[in-house]
Amino acid sequence: MFSSLFPLIAFTAWTILLVLIVVSFRTVQVLAGTKKSNEFPAWIQHGSDLYWRIHRAHLNCVEGLPVFGVLVLTFIVSGYQNDTFDLLAWIVIGARILQTGAHLSGGGVWNVNVRFTGFIIQYLCFTAMLVILVRSIL
Repeated sequence: MFSSLFPLIAFTAWTILLVLIVVSFRTVQVLAGTKKSNEFPAWIQHGSDLYWRIHRAHLNCVEGLPVFGVLVLTFIVSGYQNDTFDLLAWIVIGARILQTGAHLSGGGVWNVNVRFTGFIIQYLCFTAMLVILVRSIL
């Protein structure tokens, strides 16, 4: 079994969890009559700071998930197994959770630095995974 598949499922579940929180927030406001369904404009901050950070964290997941998904699924389809690739996949999900946690904790310098660190770790792992994938295919 490919252990890199589990972090992909975890990344997907994390993304779904965040969007469900966003949808719940919006649904409560619409049902309570405090907002209309068209009063959540894209890219313009609306709602509390925490809500907006959850919204942005979800969008960050949506940006990274396709890259991660293509890498993992292509690797699995290739039939090649590599423990380093699998380890990198686990590191990606840890870094994704770190980035989201820092995103949700606030917008201070420390929070942003931790968030950026999580982002950089993910993309370094993506790069290393791509190298492993290309080497396995060639």
